[in-house]
Amino acid sequence: LGLGDLRLVMAPALLLFMAIPVIVIVSLLFVALLMTPTMVALVAERRFPLLQRRQGASFWASLLWSLASTLMACLALLLSLPLWLIPPLVLVVPPLIWGWLTYRVMAYDALAEHASAEEREQVFKTHRVPLLCIGILSGYLGAAPSVIWASGAMFVAMAPILVPIAIWIYTLVFAFSSLWFTHYALSALQQLRAQNATAAASESFNLPSSP
Repeated sequence: LGLGDLRLVMAPALLLFMAIPVIVIVSLLFVALLMTPTMVALVAERRFPLLQRRQGASFWASLLWSLASTLMACLALLLSLPLWLIPPLVLVVPPLIWGWLTYRVMAYDALAEHASAEEREQVFKTHRVPLLCIGILSGYLGAAPSVIWASGAMFVAMAPILVPIAIWIYTLVFAFSSLWFTHYALSALQQLRAQNATAAASESFNLPSSP
């Protein structure tokens, strides 16, 4: 394998390495900021029509949360790069980071319209493990487009075709994840409010009557 052949192999690999995180992040933010609000409205209308909207987060708060979470995920990706050289870990670490990012962004947006800030924090605290598991599973689903990159050195020549296909697949995966998070998060919020209402009623019932 000559130097020219090595460059021919390494150039597409480097381009591929740089392109995948950008495509994933752009697709995730596109779904979170532009598609999730519509999905939340549809799910709430059909499954939770009586769930009060307390609007605990604005669009700009959601955008800031998404950008901050994305920066933390990018930092985690950079710090974990040495682990990618270990064959088993390269199949574990990136999906875990993408899953954490998906959980942070999607769960926040799913609750932005209906939950108050306090309710959102309580749902995050109580359901952190299930929400994170949904995010990790979504992260592994997001690994499906990796079959597109199997072209190796042909990636550069086929980039005009492969990149749009990859974006479409990632968008589809994240749209499914958004629906999953929305159903789970709104159900958790409904249960939380029911528990709070029951606790308030019980406390009111147990109050001593005035003489």
